[in-house]
Amino acid sequence: MGKRLKQQRRGKGSPMFIARHGIADVEYLPITPEQNEGTLRGKVVDLVPDKVRSAVLADILFENGLRSYMIAPEGMFVGQELHYGRKAPLEIGNVLPLNEIAEGCPIFNIEKRPGDGGCYIKTSGIYGYIVTKEPGRVYVKLPSGKTVEISPESRATIGNISAGGRTEKPMLKAGTHYHAMHAKGYHYPGVRGVAMNPVDHPFGGAQHHAGKSKSVSRHAAPGQKVGAIASKRTGRTKR
Repeated sequence: MGKRLKQQRRGKGSPMFIARHGIADVEYLPITPEQNEGTLRGKVVDLVPDKVRSAVLADILFENGLRSYMIAPEGMFVGQELHYGRKAPLEIGNVLPLNEIAEGCPIFNIEKRPGDGGCYIKTSGIYGYIVTKEPGRVYVKLPSGKTVEISPESRATIGNISAGGRTEKPMLKAGTHYHAMHAKGYHYPGVRGVAMNPVDHPFGGAQHHAGKSKSVSRHAAPGQKVGAIASKRTGRTKR
């Protein structure tokens, strides 16, 4: 008797397939009148790695006694003074609303809606920037090349996310790769569908080839939805 495909089991969202044991959630402090009228100062207590994230985290102690983690930008150091608020200077690590940030300035961890704690651009080595501003809206270009429209009151951090050279370090052995992927909840190692038995995958059996087209309808049943889903074309491009 067969079982559900791994992509079906992952899609259910059980704890087996999610990242666990992280240090903390990375979110901005709630918006306060102090931040709207001036700045809230904080100090970098420590820089710590988090195995479920690709970037380094900074442990921040604020002058009001609160303590939180934020994604550390390139150039941040222990003992650095940070500023949260509308009147914070344009310096690496400071957090400001988008309408107070100059166009072309590198930013990351951008809020989708004011006060949500940060949504866009949170992976190591990347950043976005403000393309243009209009009344009631700000256009931000993401690392993917897409431009999104965001509220001018949404906050962002100045700088480029740390650990940009992470992908340049080789894994060297399969065990290192396994533990790194397992901590992040990724599927590794992956077995090819054609290498499975017919009972385990639609491409299995028949001397290890699919035996049918790998293109599948967008509206196919979950057990059939593997391969090139709703593909416009397949194969190598002819020049």
